[in-house]
Amino acid sequence: MRVTIGRRTVVAAALTAAGAAVLTAAFAPVWAHGPTRQKVRESIEINAAPAKVWAAIGNFQDMSWLPPVTKTEGDKGNEIGATRKLTLTGGATVDEELYKFDAAAMTYSYRITTVDVKVLPVTNYSSTLTVTPSADGKGSTLEWAGAFYRGFPNNDPPPELSDEAAKTAVSGLYKTGLEALKKKIESGS
Repeated sequence: MRVTIGRRTVVAAALTAAGAAVLTAAFAPVWAHGPTRQKVRESIEINAAPAKVWAAIGNFQDMSWLPPVTKTEGDKGNEIGATRKLTLTGGATVDEELYKFDAAAMTYSYRITTVDVKVLPVTNYSSTLTVTPSADGKGSTLEWAGAFYRGFPNNDPPPELSDEAAKTAVSGLYKTGLEALKKKIESGS
């Protein structure tokens, strides 16, 4: 028995199969490579009015409350685009730029423009400090939130430049800073 299929039917079937393959490839899931943005958020309750806490942190040009910082040099005060250079214990430096500032809301945001990943194992780092009244209304909550990529931009980072190393370093920095600030404000020094 012999079956004859028209030439148009065969060509149409071939084109349909090829078209389906192209569409499937075009809309197939794509697996991301490289690092993903990491986030860290730490906060602390301080037994002081929000205005007092803001007075301690609200000057972008003064980071003296952060223990590893030995010197802050800057330009343009609290204006958007203001810069500062932090000198750390041991001499390393970190350059930062202010990109949001709202004194009425007691919050500001800045980004790191230059840092050696041996000092802080991150890239594309930005963070926000915000002071709010505490839930009980008797003090303040200071929150420090950051977003960043690990210090190694490619796949298979060395352990000291991994996502976990970046999160651990930033979280440790935030906790150290928040605890030091709480102690400074509550002791009145």
